[in-house]
Amino acid sequence: MDLHKYISIDTLKKIIGGSIRFTQPGAFNDPFELVPELHSPGTDSTNLNINFDLQAPRRNPPIGELPDDFRSEFCSDFNSRKIVQELNKSVGILCLTQTYNSLLMWSHYADEYRGAIVTFNKEHEFFKGLIEIDYRENRPKKDISAYLSDAEPVPISELCIKPKDWQYESEVRVIRSLNDCKKVVDDENYPIYVKDIPNECIKSVTLGERTPVAQQREIFDLIKETNVSLFLSAVANWHYQFRDELIKYNLPMSEISPVISPRTAHIFSEWDNDLGESARWMLKNHKYSEIVNETL
Repeated sequence: MDLHKYISIDTLKKIIGGSIRFTQPGAFNDPFELVPELHSPGTDSTNLNINFDLQAPRRNPPIGELPDDFRSEFCSDFNSRKIVQELNKSVGILCLTQTYNSLLMWSHYADEYRGAIVTFNKEHEFFKGLIEIDYRENRPKKDISAYLSDAEPVPISELCIKPKDWQYESEVRVIRSLNDCKKVVDDENYPIYVKDIPNECIKSVTLGERTPVAQQREIFDLIKETNVSLFLSAVANWHYQFRDELIKYNLPMSEISPVISPRTAHIFSEWDNDLGESARWMLKNHKYSEIVNETL
């Protein structure tokens, strides 16, 4: 299964240019991020020194996990918040999804259908240590002893638990040390860190229904001589669905010509060659051209 990321066009240009952001957990939109309830009897929260493994899978059976109905006056998220504050200084997270063409994610993360989906090759080494989110009805409870053992580092994957409200995202993560990233913006709260991402990680780009023509042309120019394929996601004529209009195959344009349809012809309509002439003819004469280019 492929990996996908819903993004703005500005972010897409950075990724095509070889750079992708790894974000601190505190900068995410979910305030419960990496924050379970912790049972901490007699623990001095100021002296927590926890060693996390950023790529290890969850342990089976889980260590230190308490039943959902466990109750204690020593249960709270106070220590979890302290742990996340420390993680904000040391780790960055790349959030991806296994779901393609999600209506909600197009709206929430891809600039309300003006952005794009970038599809990655899951098997590439860049995604080593991929972590699937565990979606649960109840907030997890853990005993603090599960974090304080000196036997082995704690897999950070065991903190990657979210409420079932987020399950539609089918999220997976790549987590890396900020020491292995490059700081590009020294923001006061959450500096922006990035890693170099090889172009061969990218399988395809799908532009949104509302992506402006100028930006469609810009993205085509950026990838036309790569092995990245290009699509335009247009509202279908049936159900709540999109149809993917192929624009470019997964080969350089010098090896195979792009595909011109009534919906994609405007990308090439200003070209001074045979492709441009064909595009202009299609926009003027094809019976569906006016209809399919009325974006919603």
